[in-house]
Amino acid sequence: MQMINRDTFSSYHPLVNFVYFGLVLAFSMIFVHPVCLGISLICALTYAIYLNGKKAVRFSLLFMLPVFVITVLMNPAFNHEGGTILTYLPSGNPLTLESMVYGMVAATMLIGVISWFSCYNAVMTSDKFVYLFGRVIPALSLILSMVLRFVPRFKTQLQVVSNAQRCIGRDISSGGVLQRARKGLTILSVMVTWSLENAIETADSMKSRGYGLEGRTAFSIYSMDRRDGIALLFLTVCGLYIIAGAFAGGLYFRYFPTIKGVSPGLYPFSLFICYAALCLMPVILNVAADARWRALETGNSMRKEESQIESVL
Repeated sequence: MQMINRDTFSSYHPLVNFVYFGLVLAFSMIFVHPVCLGISLICALTYAIYLNGKKAVRFSLLFMLPVFVITVLMNPAFNHEGGTILTYLPSGNPLTLESMVYGMVAATMLIGVISWFSCYNAVMTSDKFVYLFGRVIPALSLILSMVLRFVPRFKTQLQVVSNAQRCIGRDISSGGVLQRARKGLTILSVMVTWSLENAIETADSMKSRGYGLEGRTAFSIYSMDRRDGIALLFLTVCGLYIIAGAFAGGLYFRYFPTIKGVSPGLYPFSLFICYAALCLMPVILNVAADARWRALETGNSMRKEESQIESVL
């Protein structure tokens, strides 16, 4: 997937990328403390915008914002637990403060996880996944990588076929219901044929390259260096500290029957800072790399100007 900005974190070892996304996704789905959820959502949206630019903003406004609103409204309609009754619904069920707050929490968690997965798809390409798990689970890793690769390819090919059909007057957005259905079936038939042909070509290509033969080796451009070791050590320390803090009750928070959480203090605050540093790691690396790049460009331009002045003198 082509990225709009230069992502420094994507150039790290695949193991570093996978450990990072494994930690942030697991923590986003496990920790229900509102501060943790807010940190996760803000960091995920920030990283997604850095990777995808305006596309991420448009996706957030057109898809995730309606999902957030629907989730917030649906939870109190089906969940009536909680000790703080605000009013009663027309059905006679109580509307509680706890159910409303939990609806916001569930919506925040859902949006955060979706945002993290969008970042994961941009950073963890299929070749990285196969590199990590090709020897451990070769068949499953190959299938997953092919599926992840097939979805964007199918979407791109569908757009190509739709544009071609539109050029010959078979646009699915025009005509009656039966005409649009007939045009849609034509596009679907073309896409099914393309998928089957693509599967046959892939199988022939894999067979001709010796897939499945014993002793076959695979080329890889990835190697663990000192930079990757430092990043992996940072992720390990932060992850262990947060997990230990969670077991110690530093991130405790409940919503039923009443809202209650851990008392504010230095220890919970340190866990929040560590969690924010973990989630913001790619953004911090990218900002630092951009600053170094701008400094180099400024230095080069100044040296160029000095050389021009010296040549004139």
